Amino acid sequence: MTSIANYVLTLHGWLVLLLVFLLPAAESSIFLGFIFPGETVVIVAGVLAFEHQESLGLVMAAASLGAIIGDSVGYFVGKRWGRSLIDNQLSRFVKPAHLLRAEEFMMRRGGPGVFVGRFTTALRVLVPGLSGVSNMRYKTFALYNVSGGIAWSVSMAMLGYLGGQSYRQVEKVAGDVSYVILALVVVAIVAFLVYRKRRERSINAGYEERIGEGERTSK
Repeated sequence: MTSIANYVLTLHGWLVLLLVFLLPAAESSIFLGFIFPGETVVIVAGVLAFEHQESLGLVMAAASLGAIIGDSVGYFVGKRWGRSLIDNQLSRFVKPAHLLRAEEFMMRRGGPGVFVGRFTTALRVLVPGLSGVSNMRYKTFALYNVSGGIAWSVSMAMLGYLGGQSYRQVEKVAGDVSYVILALVVVAIVAFLVYRKRRERSINAGYEERIGEGERTSK
């Protein structure tokens, strides 16, 4: 990733904006995010804006459009071919059990999961497609997708802009933060599964108790 970042630093004008648009768009639409996270090119473009080689506003706009459009494509891909992709393609990168848990989490959490997922490296690739698989209403998805895409793009570009020449350290911090958020999401999923399991046991126990009382009454 460092070599690609260094290459982007040598570019100027519309080529930078094109990459800032294309890489975030490709993250979830063609699952490029498993190989190269789009946040890197947005941070580097922010550095170029700091050096007055690019417009910070245009960088934010290009990244936002790429993130929003790419995630929308991922949503419709998931809605149309999601199950086959999960079973045949994504299982090469992610364990099926983890995919199933993430899908269940999206079904339970809905829109807020779309927003939070935008800020984590792994979930950013999966959440749009899983939203389509879970049949989330597109209006709901679009609301959180647009807000999350803009917030993510602005924050990543500003990290690069404020970091200036120290963008490598900023990029590392951004990556660490994304892992922390991902860990929190995983903890939330595990806590939810434990809660649901205990609740099911409680319901089953109560049901069996009522059946037992009914049988004793009938006697």
